[in-house]
Amino acid sequence: MCWGRVDNYLQVILLGIIEGITEFLPISSTGHLLIAQHWLDRRSDLFNVAIQAGAILAVVVIYWRRLWNLTVNISQPDSRDYLFKLSWAFGITVVGGLIAKKVGLELPETVTPIAWALIIGGIVIFAVEAYAERQPVRDTLTWSVATWVGLAQILAAVFPGTSRSAATIFAAMLAGMTSRPAAAEFAFLVGIPTMFAATAYELLKLYEVDQLANENFGDLALGFVVSAIVAFIAVKWLLQYIQTHRFTVFAWYRIVLGVLLLVAV
Repeated sequence: MCWGRVDNYLQVILLGIIEGITEFLPISSTGHLLIAQHWLDRRSDLFNVAIQAGAILAVVVIYWRRLWNLTVNISQPDSRDYLFKLSWAFGITVVGGLIAKKVGLELPETVTPIAWALIIGGIVIFAVEAYAERQPVRDTLTWSVATWVGLAQILAAVFPGTSRSAATIFAAMLAGMTSRPAAAEFAFLVGIPTMFAATAYELLKLYEVDQLANENFGDLALGFVVSAIVAFIAVKWLLQYIQTHRFTVFAWYRIVLGVLLLVAV
């Protein structure tokens, strides 16, 4: 096996690890992937989206009982209400995402906008945590929460470095779901159809222009598997961590990384 192929596999594994760690921590997976690819080989949009779907698969495994109970108990008012609100948040994301695509919004080619998004997002985390500390703990899922989570997913898609998990979790908290575990659960569950739909969309785009044959599906599959395994570990850790801790450590990380990137570029 030639060194070039080994180097490619190592890069794919590294990107899978980065995606798996960062997809659900509020530090921006897309931002970290774009930062890494600033120095590594640039990957296709399908690769970047599909390995995110690998991380989402880890959430399906972790929450399978919750998803199963929601499905088999759909006749129950609470389950039906939760699924309707999940669907509403997802629907908002789909409409907003299609509009963003139509107006030509693309991922940035430079690190600077990602660095600023990381810094601003860190400041927002401090502000939301300060707000949540003054509120009673609520785990109620309202239509307002579902609406703001859907809008937050659009924001994260348009501005890499924002972090989909951060935007949705803190949107839920600001909208009244101040329980961190409850906000994280809804944010993670609404990410399941979102990321699988995004992957399907990228596949369809390649099919329409007859470019599927040019995609390296071996690299994509390797990145997908690595991302799923690492994400499973990361999510398990995060869900335990937020039972007793705030998100402020991630705010500090975002700000420090953003400043370092601005200095570096």
